[in-house]
Amino acid sequence: AGGGGGPPVPAAPGRAQVFTTVVDTFLEKLAAAGSYQRFANCYRCFYKLQPEMTRSIYDQFISQLQSSIKEEIQEVKDEGNLEVLFNSLDKIVEEAKNQEEPAWRPSGIPEEDVRSAMVPYLLKHRSYLRKVLKEKEEENRKVAESVLAGRDRIAELQQLIQARKHAWQ
Repeated sequence: AGGGGGPPVPAAPGRAQVFTTVVDTFLEKLAAAGSYQRFANCYRCFYKLQPEMTRSIYDQFISQLQSSIKEEIQEVKDEGNLEVLFNSLDKIVEEAKNQEEPAWRPSGIPEEDVRSAMVPYLLKHRSYLRKVLKEKEEENRKVAESVLAGRDRIAELQQLIQARKHAWQ
């Protein structure tokens, strides 16, 4: 049999981790695209006069550029609450793995899409209203029985009063 004896399957990285990896890869490629050789070629005259100073300026420029981009991306992550959103999306995807029926997809016909979304809700609401109606009808029936019993009791008391009145006279 082939169950459970193998090594555990590593969990897929979360969306927040993937996003961070994408940003880091982007920064690496940006630094590679703006290589020192290209920088030196753009400022050839300055490079010929002071190659050490050119290297220092380049290093500072790339460092500032990367930190500036990282700060901007961190601000976007903080303002958009991306970390929490990525984690909740990961949870939704994880929960969806256990569903056997396929997820709902629009058919392209708005009337059918609305109908397919609204009909189950309306049927559920109709059954709820029918249940409430039955409860109210039962309650009204009991109240009506109570009223009739009260009327019968009043009629009995009136007959008793009449009988005592006749007996007293």
